[in-house]
This record gives sequence, structure tokens and C-alpha cells, in this order.
Amino acid sequence: MTAADRVDALRSWHHDWKGVRAAVLGLGMTGFSAADTLTELGCEVRVFARSASSERVQLTQVIGASLTLENDDAVGADALESFAPDVVIVSPGYHPDNPLLERVASLGITVWGDIELAWRLRDKVEGRVAEWITVTGTNGKTTTVGLTAAMLRADGRRVAACGNIGVPVLDAIRDPEGFDVLVVELSSYQLHWMRGVSPLASACLNLADDHIDWHGSREAYAAAKGHVYDDTRVACVYNLGDDATRTMVEDADVIDGARAIGFGLGIPGPSDFGIVDGILVDRAFLEERRDSALEITTVDQLAAAGLAAPHIVMNVLAACALVRAADVPIPAIRRALAEFRLDPHRIELVTTHAGVRWIDDSKATNPHAADASLGAFDDVIWVVGGLLKGVEIDSLVRDRRTRLRAAVVIGVERSEVLAAFERHAPEVPVLEVVPSETETVMRQVVRLATTVARAGDVVLLAPAAASMDQFDDYGHRGTEFATAVRDMVAQAPDAGSAHDEGADHDRDAPGAAPDAGDGTEPDREPDSR
Repeated sequence: MTAADRVDALRSWHHDWKGVRAAVLGLGMTGFSAADTLTELGCEVRVFARSASSERVQLTQVIGASLTLENDDAVGADALESFAPDVVIVSPGYHPDNPLLERVASLGITVWGDIELAWRLRDKVEGRVAEWITVTGTNGKTTTVGLTAAMLRADGRRVAACGNIGVPVLDAIRDPEGFDVLVVELSSYQLHWMRGVSPLASACLNLADDHIDWHGSREAYAAAKGHVYDDTRVACVYNLGDDATRTMVEDADVIDGARAIGFGLGIPGPSDFGIVDGILVDRAFLEERRDSALEITTVDQLAAAGLAAPHIVMNVLAACALVRAADVPIPAIRRALAEFRLDPHRIELVTTHAGVRWIDDSKATNPHAADASLGAFDDVIWVVGGLLKGVEIDSLVRDRRTRLRAAVVIGVERSEVLAAFERHAPEVPVLEVVPSETETVMRQVVRLATTVARAGDVVLLAPAAASMDQFDDYGHRGTEFATAVRDMVAQAPDAGSAHDEGADHDRDAPGAAPDAGDGTEPDREPDSR
């Protein structure tokens, strides 16, 4: 038996992994979880990384793995070849043309991502093998995963939300108590490497240009996203308003019997989820779906929980479709929705001062997300800019220019954003934040915005770009914005007046933008959830 045949046959935690030579690329959260898992299985593990924190270096020694830190990829590729691995586990951030992966391909060595490895090992806790529900999309993944997990918990299931959100999948499958369901958020990076997974239900929420710099083309990005539907067993959930997701379902190789389930804001057809007279309904998972529907909740009830913005309602409908595929009853869904709240930095009202609302939607890290955010308001002073990741912003500026009273442009490289305004919205006043040694970025933003904002306006941080050129991640960017706004209010002559509303955790601001990012972990899909 060849090394490739032996590795391919390893499809259970309880198979014999001892002595397998495993190379792990990357020592971020995902890479370390892979190394930790493989050493626990008895593999001979070597981690290859350009850099690593001192803590992870020490932990790698503690778990019994060896480590090669090498900034020169050519040298690293030579070291990897000398190690002669039977299998390579690649962290999501590694681009396919990385020299290490090119060397691996030339040698014919098996490559898995962390998701495929976790799927093979999902039976660690005997008698409790979790079902998987997988979710991707350019925007809305994190909210939909959170909603899906909350609905399953409300039905008494033990659930982990994992993957590109919070807990690595390999950590979830090793939980000693096990889970009934894993709700797995998948980035396009993870999906690029994923094969062999067979979820109970899957969803691609939407598709818009993003991470073109990593994938090389929109077609390659879409192809990666489409892998979420591979081998789905019960329900492929897609967006009725996004033909790209419908095409993915039509092209997917699924298990016989899997159904296509659409969701949208209109009146649903049979096998779809939608809205009738302000009521969210299920016309998919009932026997009489040809001529009736199950009532889930109302838009008014969602509004009471801060979930009534149109794209958030779409996330709710997608989550409902996913959990109904897992036989979650309607009452459990209603309980979950009544208690669910959005995470910070998603259309979060920082404060209202002198009639101006200051909104933190730092999670709008690509144009698709920012478009939904801008569409929720009139008379906007738009805080925009950062790392565009190869995506053009022209159409967004052109389509939303009538809502803009002004723009405040941030980012180390601002030329593309400034040029888009000059081409498509020359009538909109544009204020530029230039890096300063004496004033933080967000203090400049707030100072400039106050020069143009008037009662009735919204100052909206929805940058349409990733954050890591000037901030640690989108959360850091949003927190800096909120701090600068509150400092401005505290120093204002009328601070504390009846016009001010402190709202650290107020998510009832009208409208919201799809969630889109996390830059906290370099081996994950940055600023894109």
C-alpha cells in the first residue's frame, strides 16, 4: 500500500494514525489546532510557518510537534521535502501558488484542509457523531451561523458554532462531551481546499466580488464557494434573489434526495421560505406546501429584537431553512429569535448627538456589505476606505451617491476611493484623513465629520474594505470609532443634553448591513464573514 493509499483510508478517529508523517502549514489558530490533533492521534508532526508567536512556539514543543520557522519559502519548501510527509494539512490563508504547496504538488503528496481532516475525525466521541450544517457567502455568514446555532439550542440540541468563526472545527470535534450538531462557517479559503464533507444541510447566502486578489478571478472565487453544496444530504439552501447561488445548487453533486430550498423577501413558492403580509413563512417542510405555509414569526416581532433590516431578515430566513432541514420545530425557532441579538460592529448605534446618529458598521468590510448598509439610511456622511482586496468600489459610489451628503476617506492607500468619487460622484464633498503622528485616524474622522454633519444626518462607518492597513481588525476599527465619537460628545458644550443617547449596546438602529469580516486570525479569511 502506498503512502497516499494509506492516508486516504484514514477516515475515522479510531483508525490507526500512528507513524503517519504529517506536515502542517501555518501556526495560527487553525494550524495549531491541526498540529495538536495530529499529535494526539500519534502522528509524527512538523509545522512549517514563516512566523509564530512565542506562546505558540512553546505550545508546539509541549504537544510534541517539531517546528520549522523559515521566512524564505524556497528554503521552507526544501525543508518540507526533506521531511517527506505522507500528508500536508494546509491552513486557509495559504495561497495555492505558495512555493511550499507547489513543491507538494510536484511530489504528489496528499493535501487536506482542516475541514476535511475534521470530517474524517468527527467520530472521536463514540455514540455522538455530530451532524454538520455548513454556511458560506460573501456576507452574512456569522449572523446566519449564530442564528442557526441558537435555533438548534432552543430545541435542546448540544451545538457548536465553529470553523471560520471562533472555535476551529478540529477543536469542536475533540470536545470530550461531543455535540449533536456542528454549524460550520466556511470561508472561501477553506472551501478551496475542502473535499469529502457531506453535510446534512448547506447554504451559500450570496455572492459578490471579494478576495479576488487571493482566488485570482471571480470565477475561481465562485467555484470555491460552490463547494459548500458538495454531497449535501437533505437541503441545499440558496438565495432566490442571487442567481449565482441558484447556479451553484444546480451544478452541485449532491446526495440523492437532497432538495433545493430557496429563501427571499417575497412571497415564497413551494419549497421556499419567504414573507407573506409581514409574516415569515415556511413552504418547504410541510406536507401541504402546494397550498399552505407554516407561520414562523413576523417582521414586527423581529424588529423588537433588532433583526428587521431586510438583509438580516434574509439571514433569519436562511437559518430557518437550515434548521427546519434538521427537524427543529417552529416554537423552538420563535424562542430563539425572541432572544437573539446581533454582535457588535454590525449597524451598532454609538450615540445620537445634536440630532446626528453615529453608526458603527465596521463589519461592512467589502462593497456588497457596505451597499446594504448605505441602503438603510438617507443623508449619510460615509466613512469609507481601507484594504479593498482587489475589488473595485466604483459601482457602489455611483449607485449610492444620492444618499451621500459627504464622504470621509480613510486608509493607507486612498487613491482608488478618491478616484471613484471623482469619476462617479464629483458633487459629493470628500474629506481625506491623512495619517498623522499627532491625531489618531478615528479622531480625525470624527473631527472632519462634525464639520459637515447636521441634524438628521447619519455618520456611518461602513468602510467597504478590510481594516488591517491601519487597525488590528474590523473590531479594533469599530471600537476606535466609537471611542472617538464618545470623546467628542463628552467634550461638546452640550454634553449630557437631552439630545444625547448613549447606546453602547443598542442594536435597534434602523437598518443594518450584512456582516462581513474578521481580521483577528491571519490564517483565516480576513475581514470576510
